[in-house]
Amino acid sequence: MGYRIVVAGATGNVGREMLNILAEREFPLDDIAVVASSRSQGDEVDFGETGRKLKVQNIDHFDPTGWDMALFAIGSEGTKIHAPRFAAAGCTVIDNSSLYRMDPDVPLIVPEVNPDAIAGYTKRNIIANPNCSTAQMVVALKPLHDFAKIKRVVVSTYQSVSGAGKAGMDELFEQSRNIFVGDSAEAKKFTKQIAFNVIPHIDSFLDDGSTKEEWKMVVETKKILDPKIKVTATCVRVPVFVGHSESINIEFENEISAAQAQKILREAPGVMLVDKREDGGYVTPVECVGEYATFISRVREDSTVENGLSLWCVSDNLRKGAALNAVQIAELLGRRYLNKGD
Repeated sequence: MGYRIVVAGATGNVGREMLNILAEREFPLDDIAVVASSRSQGDEVDFGETGRKLKVQNIDHFDPTGWDMALFAIGSEGTKIHAPRFAAAGCTVIDNSSLYRMDPDVPLIVPEVNPDAIAGYTKRNIIANPNCSTAQMVVALKPLHDFAKIKRVVVSTYQSVSGAGKAGMDELFEQSRNIFVGDSAEAKKFTKQIAFNVIPHIDSFLDDGSTKEEWKMVVETKKILDPKIKVTATCVRVPVFVGHSESINIEFENEISAAQAQKILREAPGVMLVDKREDGGYVTPVECVGEYATFISRVREDSTVENGLSLWCVSDNLRKGAALNAVQIAELLGRRYLNKGD
């Protein structure tokens, strides 16, 4: 006996990746439905590489009664309308938008980090997926925090354009092509030219000068990992199609060496340590595309603080940062509470 699963936003980057991962991981399904806005009604999407085509239904007219879980990748506006409707019908919503992440009645889950928090899903029948840059960072931080207790994190991100959706990827491609042939590289999706450039601005600015993306990393890390951890972030968009990278500096309460950190990370769930300290002995975003793991490289001690480490963290943002994490939440929910897929 398997689950009846809905993928909402199935025609977008994350929705398509959700379908790929459900198929790859052979999620125990009895039925699957794909829904999106009226613009996509009647379109067909691939169910991974199974050869199966799924016809897109209009989410406005879809009845979620009798469905077990819905993986949402439709943005906050659509989620605000449809998530409560699905949840009230008994279909647990696993939401990729930012709408419910800081709601105290909605668990914010990274299965390798805080699986027990999923118990709180019954309050709203909704579970939140964290921001893509937060998800990979907390996977790296959790085992180190358990060992030496993190006091403070300073992170700078190098975030790919796929984090801004298909429009972001199209803009990088078009600008790059236009520059090569001498045409205009006018910015439309981003605030400045993204091709051959970096933009220290993701999401809207807040009153204190930080951006909403940076704020998300701060508050989500506290909610998922530990409210006592101090976090400061600088989030930067870079001309990479897929794969977010992060330079993370960590200050601990207790002593921890680079060698100890490497040993811990080597054994940590969801982490792949690639740290050879030689030419090419590290992972770049191009190499992480299509992979499940969060890759850690360049682990070294920071001599400017008493107990400090620096490291490099790379992950496929469409996978661990979004679709994979949502599917892992679905697997966790099924395993612990719904008990259908055995």
